[in-house]
Amino acid sequence: MRLVERVVFDTSTLVSAALRVESTPALAFRKALASHEICTSPDTLQEFETVLLRAKFDRYLDRGERGAFLDLCRKVTTSCDVRKSVKICRDPKDDKFLALAVSCGAGILVSSDRDLLDLHPFHGVIITTPADFLEGLRR
Repeated sequence: MRLVERVVFDTSTLVSAALRVESTPALAFRKALASHEICTSPDTLQEFETVLLRAKFDRYLDRGERGAFLDLCRKVTTSCDVRKSVKICRDPKDDKFLALAVSCGAGILVSSDRDLLDLHPFHGVIITTPADFLEGLRR
């Protein structure tokens, strides 16, 4: 029996958390680390790595520090198999986060992406912003 609620973060939220340590996404990530089980999949981690290590982010944080955040994510998150395919989001690249949330039994998907937020709730998964996650999911 799982006692801690599972949560999924989309790529843009994780990138923001990595680049700005005092940002709302970073605070939401730290809150999730302390009180939830953060779930990823091979596909979501691959996308996160590809985006985070883009040269355009060099001016915000050097590649080594970004790589260290990526390594942290790999160590502290639970990798889940995605057993369900989802094809509903306006941006098909975001379907992987919905599929992960449903497959791993997550209660929350944290995102600032309107394409995902507009689907709230999705199969029992709360889709919320980092700010609302921090505030305890205002309802």
